[in-house]
Amino acid sequence: MPELPEVETVRRGLALRISGRRIVRAELRRPDLRRPFPPALAARLEGAVIGGLGRRGKYILIELDADGVLLLHLGMSGRVTTGSAALPAARHDHVVLTLDDGTVIRFNDPRRFGLVDYLNRGETARHPLLAGLGPEPLGDEFDGRYLVKALAGKLTPIKAALLDQRIVAGLGNIYVCEALFRAGLSPRRLAASIGRGRADRLAAAIRLVLTEAIAAGGSSLRNYVQADGALGYFQHHWAVYGREGEPCPGCDCAEGVRRIVQSGRSTFFCAKRQR
Repeated sequence: MPELPEVETVRRGLALRISGRRIVRAELRRPDLRRPFPPALAARLEGAVIGGLGRRGKYILIELDADGVLLLHLGMSGRVTTGSAALPAARHDHVVLTLDDGTVIRFNDPRRFGLVDYLNRGETARHPLLAGLGPEPLGDEFDGRYLVKALAGKLTPIKAALLDQRIVAGLGNIYVCEALFRAGLSPRRLAASIGRGRADRLAAAIRLVLTEAIAAGGSSLRNYVQADGALGYFQHHWAVYGREGEPCPGCDCAEGVRRIVQSGRSTFFCAKRQR
């Protein structure tokens, strides 16, 4: 599933191409993705002028005219790209929007775990998918002080806690593994044991990893591409994720990167460096 850096990269790419443009045609080539499309969605979209594009966690928010918002989630395999109408339609292009300058936005999702919803501007913060999200890890609210408070009393591994979108929005398996490595924290350490010093290191590591990943266009793994179809390349800078048995960067451990399974998901870490 695309994580915060991938979603933010797509948001930025879309904003460059579609802000200020009018939707002249909206095609819904099936009635649903993860859930049914809102009633009369195509009619609501046609004629709408696209305003600013925002992001909340792993969700993209596209402002439409004065009061509408189109909510997108890429799910496990979704991609949103912009291109020319001359490009042939792909099999899993489920939502296709044509703009007044000829640009075509395609939401392609082979596994159909993505989501498209429509809401009023004032309802954004109360939307059921957004209301319970924790702070943005690149925002001012997120720091070591916040983490200590949010993790207090939580007897779950820190890896699982950071994947909880109610604690911090947008993090996923890749970037949690990378941030824990940089912070020198074991993914098995109990969340409640993270004191202020460790929390400061962890918050700083999360910010740095996400910032570097966004600058690299995200990590292209399986289906992800940027809005213009280009691949991201942060996967070439992973320190531990997907590198089981390989040498740990800057470490002299004999075992190298280890892989364990936590809550059904692979965790990669250095047993010597991360405590």
